Amino acid sequence: MVFPVVGGDGKPTGYEISNSLRFNDGDSPYAQRTPSSAGNRKTWTLSMWFKRCDGSDRMLLAATPGSDNNSTLQLILHQNGDFRFSLNSFNVFSSNELFRDVSAWYHMVFSVDSTDGTASDRVKWYVNGTRITSFAGDGFSLLSQNHDFGWNNTIAHIIGAESASSDHMNGYIAEVNNIDGQALDASYFGETNDNGVWIPKKYTGSYGTNGFFLEFKQTGTSQNSSGIGADTSGNDHHFAVSNLAATDVTTDTPTNNFCTLNPLGQGGGGSAMAEGNLKETTDDNAGCPATFAVANGKWYWEIKIEAGSNNHIGIADADFYDQLASSPNNYRITLYQPDGRVFNMGSTTQGSDSGRVFDQGDIMGIRLDLDSGTRTIKWYEDDTLIATENIGAAQVLLTPFAGKGGSSQTMNFNFGNPAFSISSGNSDANGYGNFEYAVPSGHYALCTKNLAEYG
Repeated sequence: MVFPVVGGDGKPTGYEISNSLRFNDGDSPYAQRTPSSAGNRKTWTLSMWFKRCDGSDRMLLAATPGSDNNSTLQLILHQNGDFRFSLNSFNVFSSNELFRDVSAWYHMVFSVDSTDGTASDRVKWYVNGTRITSFAGDGFSLLSQNHDFGWNNTIAHIIGAESASSDHMNGYIAEVNNIDGQALDASYFGETNDNGVWIPKKYTGSYGTNGFFLEFKQTGTSQNSSGIGADTSGNDHHFAVSNLAATDVTTDTPTNNFCTLNPLGQGGGGSAMAEGNLKETTDDNAGCPATFAVANGKWYWEIKIEAGSNNHIGIADADFYDQLASSPNNYRITLYQPDGRVFNMGSTTQGSDSGRVFDQGDIMGIRLDLDSGTRTIKWYEDDTLIATENIGAAQVLLTPFAGKGGSSQTMNFNFGNPAFSISSGNSDANGYGNFEYAVPSGHYALCTKNLAEYG
């Protein structure tokens, strides 16, 4: 299991990315624009940041759907974890390096200059500042010099899908720059900080005829400057969005990475993930931890109960597989829905109390205190305290956890970027997160800005 610090404070330039767009593949989401005139089809650069979720399906980061090699273009994040660049009749390349981490943000720069006399330099792909040079197969020889691509032509340009009906993105996308007429390397969009981590840098050059810059700062659904797909490059090349809503605009970004659930760490029968790994549907005595783990600090998150019973909500050891037996009861400390019992490492420490049972539609608030003399986890039902359990003094890494004990259940997690509508809006003392209820004093959202300070 990986618990990254990617998305720190970005000190070299202080450049911050404030928003991203969450793509839930089950909704068939995408953003699309068709240019009114062609730009430079031989020389261009596309840069974006993304955080993937479930890797079980092929996903398209960007595409132009067409019928031949001059109109069809696909930038693919394959289910195997490799990157692929395809035209209509052949793959130009597939990376040997795999990119499977669901907890970290990646930066991709796709730089094209088909006028280059060296075939292998006509397309350059950078990930986190490093050019990919190891490929399976060799489609470069099929990519002719002075090739005209579909990109920057007068056909649909799609972000987050292959088409309206296929290969939709499952994850987050941020900071999309399209540069028409220049083949740029990754240094124009990112840099290495003092800790050796690749972080964003603001692009300050020109955009060209069909260039655009998508920041996802607006929440409207129209194709204009107030829409989710607003172009802020100055070109006003706004994108239309389909099956995307205001709740899909998040503050989970490369400069402040938020906790989500981790499908790579599932135990038992397994969980189905959705909504940017924030919605969990669990079956057959299964459980799932989160992507962040902490040994210090005071932390707060919320869970909305959508369906089912036999819910376990609490925390697990980061190495919870060592605790895995036949039930979620043994993962660490959980509150059990049907009768309000608290399980601590498989033992019942607090008995049945029907007055503490949470119901569908309830929002559970979890307060984790690892700094006070008596370390505790507290459960709140619609902001009313229903249970407290002592954790003990052992300095182990603890991660948010949810599972089930007998029947299917669905829970929606809110680590600060809810995928569901809330009636209120509360951030922590540092201004991070968006919660239904007030964040208790001294507690913070699970994001890398706060982890760097308190974790």
